[in-house]
Amino acid sequence: MKNKDYLKDLRTLAPEELNAKLVEAKRELFNLRFQNATNQLDNTGRIKEVRKDIARIQTVMSEASNS
Repeated sequence: MKNKDYLKDLRTLAPEELNAKLVEAKRELFNLRFQNATNQLDNTGRIKEVRKDIARIQTVMSEASNS
């Protein structure tokens, strides 16, 4: 259910807001990878979640540009 609600929320955002979310998610992914490399990351599953969130945001952005 979280994914459907998240997608619904993403589709209501303006392109500028989507771009800001994408930048924020990429920054979080970088930080998570850095923590993982230095053995400071406890929840390694968060990397996978953030990667999927980035893909969802990019998908919504491409849907908006094609319509």
